[in-house]
Amino acid sequence: MTANKSTVHVKNIAASTSDSEVKDFFSFCGKIANFSTSTVGDGKTADVAFEKETAMKTALLLNNTQLGPNHISVTSASGGDGDDDAADKHHERDADDMNLSQEEKPRTRVIAEYIASGYVIGDAAIHRAIQLDEKHGVSSRFVNTLQNLDKKYQATDRAKATDESYGISQRASTFYTGINSYFEKARDTPTGRKLVKFYSDGARQVQDIHAEARRLADLKKEEHGGSAYKASGLERVFGKEKEAATASEPSPSAAAHTSTSEKTSDTKA
Repeated sequence: MTANKSTVHVKNIAASTSDSEVKDFFSFCGKIANFSTSTVGDGKTADVAFEKETAMKTALLLNNTQLGPNHISVTSASGGDGDDDAADKHHERDADDMNLSQEEKPRTRVIAEYIASGYVIGDAAIHRAIQLDEKHGVSSRFVNTLQNLDKKYQATDRAKATDESYGISQRASTFYTGINSYFEKARDTPTGRKLVKFYSDGARQVQDIHAEARRLADLKKEEHGGSAYKASGLERVFGKEKEAATASEPSPSAAAHTSTSEKTSDTKA
């Protein structure tokens, strides 16, 4: 793969970590244009080319983060440190585009999504994410984008009206759920105002990122019917969660005991 400004080189990937796991890991940063891996000794390396340089800069925050059993090394394939102001310039979005891309989110939000999905992100990476968001004003742009969408489509009000009029649950109404995960009725509830403050407050602390991660994890769990197993993506790896009903089935010893009891009763009779 030809190195460019939007590519990261990843080393020290465990052989037991699948290519799909690596790709899924970096997809949090943004859309991947090209992806390849190579076997090196008893491990692997990967080159991940993103569609946008902004995503590459976010990926650099993941250096020394644990993926599978190993702590991976993530560096820019072009040799830069990723701290380029030009890479963080966002083009004006189409006013009719309701989709909020990963690249448009603050890096602190992306890091919180990683933590909510079960990945372990070090405090150094969180601090760096905060610094970059503050330096480039990403958080304020993100909040402005949400507010503009909310004004144009009145997304939160429409979601509420749809739910009340037609009885559509939040989990089933996936389109509005996605929007509400950002707004959380920011205009009229303490939780919503707190969320906006999280993205616009320059004095944000590391523990706030962890608190946001817990909020996102709770949202994911709610969207999956209260199942932490499904929300964490384990169902895709290990299959469907075992139903509690299977626990109520009689064990072999219990069945044997029942059979013995029945025989004893027959003998007594």
